[in-house]
Amino acid sequence: MQHRIRYPEFFKLALLCFTQGAAGAIWMVPLSSVLDAHGLTAIKPMAFATSALAAMVSPLIFGAVADRHMSPVRVLRWLAVTAAAAMASVSFGIQQGWNPWVVLCLIQLFALSSSPMGSISATIVFERLADARKQFGPIRAMFTIGWMAGALLVSALNADSSSLAGFTGAITLLLVAGSTFLLPITEMPRFIGPLKWHERLGLDALALLKKPDHRVMFLTTLLLSIPLAAFYPQTPAQLRALGFEHTSAWMSLGQVSEIFAMFTLGSLLLKHRLKWILLVGLGFSLVRFVLCAIGTNSSVLLGIFLHGFSYTLVYITAQIYLERRVDQAWRARAQALMALLNGGLGNLLGYLGTGWWMNACTPKSGTPHWPIFWGGLALGVAGVTLYFLIAYRGRAGISEISASQPLSSQREQTAV
Repeated sequence: MQHRIRYPEFFKLALLCFTQGAAGAIWMVPLSSVLDAHGLTAIKPMAFATSALAAMVSPLIFGAVADRHMSPVRVLRWLAVTAAAAMASVSFGIQQGWNPWVVLCLIQLFALSSSPMGSISATIVFERLADARKQFGPIRAMFTIGWMAGALLVSALNADSSSLAGFTGAITLLLVAGSTFLLPITEMPRFIGPLKWHERLGLDALALLKKPDHRVMFLTTLLLSIPLAAFYPQTPAQLRALGFEHTSAWMSLGQVSEIFAMFTLGSLLLKHRLKWILLVGLGFSLVRFVLCAIGTNSSVLLGIFLHGFSYTLVYITAQIYLERRVDQAWRARAQALMALLNGGLGNLLGYLGTGWWMNACTPKSGTPHWPIFWGGLALGVAGVTLYFLIAYRGRAGISEISASQPLSSQREQTAV
């Protein structure tokens, strides 16, 4: 059952998104610099790839748990506590100079516990909204504001290359767990008949790919995730090469545009076809890479700024699409499947592929050839844009997300 959102409830959901966004930035934004500063550059591609590996497993499993066995609020609470313990362990290991492979294993443990959190929290928020098109953007903007605050906090603490960032992030994750106590525990679904193993693992969500528009949406965001995976590992290095300090703060420019895009997304979805909104987002992605390829101080900063428009108009619009076009009993698994394909398969291919591409673009002098690197990724984005333009059909003449197209299950029904 959906509810008309009120200010106290808006505050609770906003707090959840804000703290989760801050924790994500405190971990992700300085990670590249922290590993470099502690002599762990060799494991950096694998460290970023751990989140991709985790996203190929845990979101679907925990999405199935949230759909069938436990309230999403409780699932998120325990995931946040586990992720906090893992992040603190990683930071302690880096600080103490532990073996790089031990540190990498701890990073993988953190990734396994943190990767389902985004899709689970999205399910929680969507469940409380009367109209996701109008209401999701402002609430999701709090995640972005939190991300920006987390990145600025890292620089304010002078922890851009320090393990202090990880300890701060662990405390923030505990705040995420605490914020779940403010949220109501939703009713659990009941089931008819036993569940098969592929259903317990959430693999039945792959049935969503049978619908052509669903398949195009999933594949578009997956393919775009591959070049976008270069953003956090490589952009800070380019900023440092250009003479910038406090790279975590400069990287937060992308969140400024993201906040603006979040607050305007609702009106865009009511006035324009979803297809054109996503195409504009893909266009921003293409321009962003071209600006980074130009390589001047102003063009790189502008490219970072455009990242927020790209992310919101593609990925957040895709999440709203799933909320409106997938039956309620499947929504946690649908969001989890998107997390698996984007954060899992897409990021895995992206981190490893763009890492290989960076090595190919770096001569023996050790200075990367940035125009070739970003230019090659721009060509990849152009291909993704062309694919979506040709393959996506939507609902001609009406808003594609104005009504549900249920993917029903005969084995389960929602409890009254």
